[in-house]
Amino acid sequence: MFLSPPEPENQEPLSPDQERILRKVRRFSTISVLIMVLGLAAVFGVIAYRMLRSKTVSAGDVVATLPRDARILSTAVADGLVVVTLEVGGAVEIRTYRVDTLAQTGRLRFAFEP
Repeated sequence: MFLSPPEPENQEPLSPDQERILRKVRRFSTISVLIMVLGLAAVFGVIAYRMLRSKTVSAGDVVATLPRDARILSTAVADGLVVVTLEVGGAVEIRTYRVDTLAQTGRLRFAFEP
């Protein structure tokens, strides 16, 4: 598997114990290199997956549907979110959307106590 350098003329041969230790060191280093390569492949795989799965949405691609009696009170953009405040049936509701994908990330409804 590994090529060893040529041995000089004056070097004495290794003892069986030394050969065994040398084989163990080579095996451990091979395993270590394989684990490192697998780790790097996993990291690059995650990066490639994220790059391929990320979608950018142009302005005309998304239609947000609101309830029939909803009225938009205000909108704001902050920290990568679009925040829309609505009045739905007399109650106030806040909906948040991601700026990059325009996917809805949350809904907060305010209700009156009975």
